[in-house]
Amino acid sequence: MAPTTKIAREALDEADLRRVLDVGLTLVAELDVDVVLRQILEAAQDLTRAQYAAVGVLDSSGRELERFIHAGIDDETRAAIGPLPRGLGLLGELIRHPAPLRLRDISKHPRSYGFPANHPPMASFVGVPVTIRGEVYGNLYLTEKEGGGEFDERDEALLIVLSQWAAIAVDNAKAYMAAEGDRSDLARLVRGLQVTSSLSQELSGETEPGRVYELIAKRGRAVVDARSAAVLTLEEDAVCVAASAGEGATLLSGMRIPAEGSPVLDALRTGVALRTSAVSQRWLTESGVDAKAILIVPLRRGSAHEGALLALDPVDGGEFTVDDELLLTSFATAAASAIAGVRTIESDRLRLSIQASEQERRRWARELHDETLQELGALKVMQESALATDDPAVLASALAKAADQVTRVIDGLDELINELRPASLDQLGTQAAVESLIVPMAAQSGLSIEADIDLAFETGRAATRHEPEVENALYRITQESLNNVVKHADAHRARVAITEDGSRVTLIVEDDGKGMGQSEGDRQGFGLIGMRERAEQLGGELTVAPAEDGGTRVTAVLPARRLD
Repeated sequence: MAPTTKIAREALDEADLRRVLDVGLTLVAELDVDVVLRQILEAAQDLTRAQYAAVGVLDSSGRELERFIHAGIDDETRAAIGPLPRGLGLLGELIRHPAPLRLRDISKHPRSYGFPANHPPMASFVGVPVTIRGEVYGNLYLTEKEGGGEFDERDEALLIVLSQWAAIAVDNAKAYMAAEGDRSDLARLVRGLQVTSSLSQELSGETEPGRVYELIAKRGRAVVDARSAAVLTLEEDAVCVAASAGEGATLLSGMRIPAEGSPVLDALRTGVALRTSAVSQRWLTESGVDAKAILIVPLRRGSAHEGALLALDPVDGGEFTVDDELLLTSFATAAASAIAGVRTIESDRLRLSIQASEQERRRWARELHDETLQELGALKVMQESALATDDPAVLASALAKAADQVTRVIDGLDELINELRPASLDQLGTQAAVESLIVPMAAQSGLSIEADIDLAFETGRAATRHEPEVENALYRITQESLNNVVKHADAHRARVAITEDGSRVTLIVEDDGKGMGQSEGDRQGFGLIGMRERAEQLGGELTVAPAEDGGTRVTAVLPARRLD
């Protein structure tokens, strides 16, 4: 290239070199390849007074033109001509022999095949290759010198120098765009990793399935910049939307789509993500979802699937890419683990809840069998003995004993019923019910129990009462906590404190006993499980920890929901 450059410069005067230098500086300042190519054509026409200009970009094989960008022909004429040149005929000559070519009349060249119909007439021609790093990138073509003359040595020299500037500018723009693409890909990967990490942190300790699905939908949408996203689960013969986020989330929420023929089902069966057009997906369009691009990624954990993640339409209006698929697949792995964890917690919670219920049923059965049925059996024997005697004194004694026995049965049943739901709780509210619980328990156990109950609005009037679920939880947690103190703590004193700050009620039961045991059975006994369940069902929480002065402290914090 050096000799050609020298010849080109010798054919140019100082003014020409200054003009080409100015054009070159403008070209290398541009960082978009398409804009660079357009500017090259404008500069070529201006420098040589050519009516028509074009640049042909070679394909990867280097044998044909991949792109053909032209200037000087209007859109109407261009449409009438037909397909763009592929690099045959005279243009192919420059591809096969990449060297400057200047002609007075195109039609006289042996490789000229003529022009298609509606093509404007062209005679004079000059073309030069554009070479980047030793490889031919394409060719610059000029036709029809202004005034009908032919291109001269100066025009060719200008075009050669311009092609060299073009090579530098295109190479610079391509390098910049590649770097920007790499930077964008890296930024997207980092964002995906950040979202995945954020999901793990946000789901730490989360046990509510609905909340987990909601977070996965929101964060999954952010990973691929989708217009909307949804978590899908497979239930019998339908694909169900467990949670959705973004535009159209309300429309997606609760949707059930037939599973048969669904690409979601294919993704779940194969474990492979799918990128497809929604136009042909009747299963989706018939459900009223308007989307042009779809990305479906299975939520898999090992060989088991937890559903699928659906993303609809990138916000930039394009299609989902392979990188989008890889990012969302990586995110889906973490999401599937989170879903599996929540399902395990739910399963364990249900199992323990059933065990606790069965334990309570067995206790009630023992109470009825060991106490009530035995008492009723003894009462029957007394009645039979009374019926068998004619002695008034014996009869009177038997009836008196029977009356005492009936009283004991009634008291026992009343006590059992009171355990199930004390009448004082319904009639008078939390404070009266808890106090009525504490007094007999202290008398029977010998435990000194201090009560400190301050419910700001507790007046006994229905309008200021807490909701029944809240009152029942406060009573039952107090009852179970004190039962544990009596049975297990070996304590002398206990304290029950219930306070309200307007938005929540806090219950504390603490004792001075030997403290909470360290075994799993001690820490996860059925009583504690039941208390924790009661608190969490109301949106509250329960903790068990050592008290400040020894012993154990049970703390329950519940929402202070009141009746209207």
